[in-house]
Amino acid sequence: MTVGATKLHLAAAMGVPMQKKTVLITGVSRGLGRALALELARRGHSVIGCARSPDKIRSLQSDLASLNPAAASSSSSSASPHLITTADVRSDSSIKELAKHVVESKLIPDIIVNNAGTINQNNKIWDIPAEEFDMVIDTNLKGTANILRHFLPLLIEKKHGIIVNMSSGWGRSASAEVSAYCATKWAVEGLTRSVAKELPPGLAVIALSPGVVNTDMLTSCFGSSASLYQTPESWAPRAATMILSLTTEDNGASLTV
Repeated sequence: MTVGATKLHLAAAMGVPMQKKTVLITGVSRGLGRALALELARRGHSVIGCARSPDKIRSLQSDLASLNPAAASSSSSSASPHLITTADVRSDSSIKELAKHVVESKLIPDIIVNNAGTINQNNKIWDIPAEEFDMVIDTNLKGTANILRHFLPLLIEKKHGIIVNMSSGWGRSASAEVSAYCATKWAVEGLTRSVAKELPPGLAVIALSPGVVNTDMLTSCFGSSASLYQTPESWAPRAATMILSLTTEDNGASLTV
């Protein structure tokens, strides 16, 4: 358990209410990102979420609105505590626009979760098409860098913030036929450790492995045996508690939910 987690449990034991946070999560259209967004909203935190699919964004907006009926029935768009919109982490210009939108909405995040990710179809390196390899690199690595590029200055100006870069067990070990994915998650680990040395006081960046969760990506690798593992919905409460507990004392750490 981290120092931050210890503080959280002590606060809970003493009945101290947790301060409400604004949390930016990329890749909220499905899987871990969607489950985490809904869990945080249930706890009363504000969520900034982005993904590429307009239909799935609208679905999440509807589910979040059902958790806050007063905002949903209000004629004022500012009544909603959440900002859920389309953006493509692979595109620097798209994330630049997202950052501008966030500033205009006055919802500067306290926590950023770089969750958007994809994986290559099981294949040996020489059989992974170049376009597929590029897609994994562009989403998992460049997507994380694009968020850092445009949002870290906002957190630095705010003088506090926690960045969680979603890693993987395969960012600390390796397996056959997922070389593109392994390469990106090892890179996320290295990127995190380097950026941790660049941050001013008040900020921290952490590499976080979610553990093994039954998502579409796991099904891609494991097939039907993916169903033997926990669902995103059962994972999200524990993950949310851990992420909310992180402090600057965790800067540079590689952790696992």
